[in-house]
Amino acid sequence: MISNPIGVLALSKREIYRFIAVASQTIFPPLISSTLFMFIFGIALGKRIDFGATGFTYLSYIVPGLMTMHLISSSYENTSSSLFISRWHNHIQEILLSPLSYFEMVLGLLAGGVARGMFVCLGVFAVSQFFSQSLIENPFLLIYFILTISVIFSCAGMMSALWAEDFGMLNMWNVYFIVPLVLLGGVFHPVHMLPPLVTIISKFNPMFYLVNGIRYSITGISSVSVLLCAILSGILAIVFFGITVYLFKIGYKLRT
Repeated sequence: MISNPIGVLALSKREIYRFIAVASQTIFPPLISSTLFMFIFGIALGKRIDFGATGFTYLSYIVPGLMTMHLISSSYENTSSSLFISRWHNHIQEILLSPLSYFEMVLGLLAGGVARGMFVCLGVFAVSQFFSQSLIENPFLLIYFILTISVIFSCAGMMSALWAEDFGMLNMWNVYFIVPLVLLGGVFHPVHMLPPLVTIISKFNPMFYLVNGIRYSITGISSVSVLLCAILSGILAIVFFGITVYLFKIGYKLRT
């Protein structure tokens, strides 16, 4: 399906080098904020929260949530900023004129978001080991969720970058939709601690299943079926990728 692997690799390298070159803006800030969250919520306040006979501390509970939160934001921000700036400065034409299919263009741009998301997500887990050492219960399942979630939001970032006409519009989806849904998806709290009505509403939030997928992969506990989480994550990744390729194919706001 990839007829020009060298071209895809070159575009992928460009996207990866792009965020590595400014690691002080792309990699370290989420690691620092996660460290503060772990210290304040996990250490200072976590001792006051009783998890009963689960055998887990509050710190070990929020680490997967923090990993998911920063995985989503990093993947989204990388592709949205890269593609929007390419449109803004009109050097997206270099990609459109290259001997790459639309599938290969999206794949190359996607690589940066996926790589940055994985760097940050695993970096958050590495930082957590300084506070509480723990093992990953299901490493292969964790890789699956990291890949699918990063694909979902890397594609969402590209769709946002195509839709946006200015930097205000570019940040709109992240600020008003993604971040609130992620925080309400169980990053810092078990769903059973919420009022009954809010618990029911939470189960219609797709972020709830993504957070629980990562949490189960690391701790082995989840508030919902992990199979359902895996199926939903995989379907969303395929759908979002397909929509993004289609938008490139029809030249949505790319040829104007």
